[in-house]
Amino acid sequence: MRINDDLTIPVIIQASELPWMASPAAGVDRRMLFRIGDEVARATSIVRYAPRSAFPRHTHGGGEEIVVLEGVFQDEHGDYPTGSYFRNPPGTSHVPASAEGCTIFVRLWQFREGDHQQIVRRPVQARSAPGAIELFNDGSENVRFETLATGAATIIENQRGLEALVLDGDLTIGDRTLTTQGWIRLPAGDALRAVAGPRGARLWVKDAPLIHPDVLRMP
Repeated sequence: MRINDDLTIPVIIQASELPWMASPAAGVDRRMLFRIGDEVARATSIVRYAPRSAFPRHTHGGGEEIVVLEGVFQDEHGDYPTGSYFRNPPGTSHVPASAEGCTIFVRLWQFREGDHQQIVRRPVQARSAPGAIELFNDGSENVRFETLATGAATIIENQRGLEALVLDGDLTIGDRTLTTQGWIRLPAGDALRAVAGPRGARLWVKDAPLIHPDVLRMP
């Protein structure tokens, strides 16, 4: 399966308008944003867990990066409320679940060789004032939450690749207005030029190559 696999093309998607697709686990559905592969895949998705659903234990051969968008995501290591951010590096294992139901943003098989840093921020509180909260920065990528004031125009320069997800509020890019679950992926050289709407906007932003040159090989 290949979805939005041409990384030279800008992609702007209102993910909340995409259909939910069933996963192999009952009660766990996905909106697929980027995918190369079948069940084992380089993938970026919005994933919804119904109340009392779980996914079988699995090991993240290529790493996993998650933002909790709604509800409480859980595994045997604890609870991750809305606003949590974490990175499970290659080789980690867990049984993901949600007692009350949740929605998460997930990136799979996009870690680099040698990236073994595990990060758990539970939860990252939203800012009321404009500004950024840095989540992860190792020189090869910078991940952060950004809050934009009502009507604020912003330009995010893009030297190596840029990905963003609207967490809350409204963001206008050209003639497109994105709301919650609006997803943006821009190749290097394409700056993000946007204006926050009447509710402002809060974003998850990753400044990094869209696929690292030393990305882990899939089986």
